[in-house]
Amino acid sequence: MSELRRLRYFLAVAGERNFTRAAERLHVAQPALSRQIRQLEAELGVRLLERSTHSVEPTEAGRLLMDRGAALCDEADRLWRDVRGFAGGEQGALSVGYSTSTGYETAPALLAALAERHPGIAVTTRLLPTAEIVAGVADGTLDAGLVRCPPPAPELVRTLLRLEPQGVLMREGHPLADGPYVDVAALAGETLLVHHREANPGHYDAIMDLFAEPERAPRLLLRQLSFDAAHTPVARGEAVSVVGRSAVHGLPAGLVWRPLAPVATIEIHLLTRGRPGRPALARLLRVATDTAHTGGWLRSPDTA
Repeated sequence: MSELRRLRYFLAVAGERNFTRAAERLHVAQPALSRQIRQLEAELGVRLLERSTHSVEPTEAGRLLMDRGAALCDEADRLWRDVRGFAGGEQGALSVGYSTSTGYETAPALLAALAERHPGIAVTTRLLPTAEIVAGVADGTLDAGLVRCPPPAPELVRTLLRLEPQGVLMREGHPLADGPYVDVAALAGETLLVHHREANPGHYDAIMDLFAEPERAPRLLLRQLSFDAAHTPVARGEAVSVVGRSAVHGLPAGLVWRPLAPVATIEIHLLTRGRPGRPALARLLRVATDTAHTGGWLRSPDTA
């Protein structure tokens, strides 16, 4: 913008009190600099500089423009920088949904990494059931979603972020808690707390696949609450539950977790819709893959 350029020229001359030094600092020819200052004075209708053979001094109007013009230029620089940031993804806004199970560790780690690397991206988060996350990403209500075992859908892109080792959550003192791990076959006589299949068919089926042989299948207790931080039926000793290792963070007192044997993992994906046309979304995907790599989330538990 020509007015801002002329303002910057004026500030340089007024600061140096000399056209020659200001021209050298700005890397412009002195006659061109003098012409720009005269045009600025003509536009404003007021003399800004008192010129003499040996010195240049700002007038009263010039001193006012000096005092407030520098802040105006600084603000314009910040504004241009922020606007340009949208082109590269350094600025922007994202809406991210995540399920309860991914909220123990995966979602917080990813969002913290994004905030650290790209503080200009404002993220709105929503804790939602898996089905609502899938629907939200599909219809554009959400930009991305973190879910376990999402269903395949042609309009969705699934980025695998984590192979989370699974284990048994149970009350302290339970006989299965005596050893360092729990054999899957030992669950045959237990009551297993699970969510309704409709809540997340992929995850439900993955859990049921652990018990491929009918005689190994435990009794099922269907979860009535979509979110129960206290794991109430488990805490009461009414059931055990198969949950990911990240659930160990913040476990209520009186509960213990033991890994399953043989090793079993559940996939956690970042869902997006089509190609990430928005630069901020592309930044999120890059941070997600980097976080998965540095966190060792995709390593086989046998080699972890």
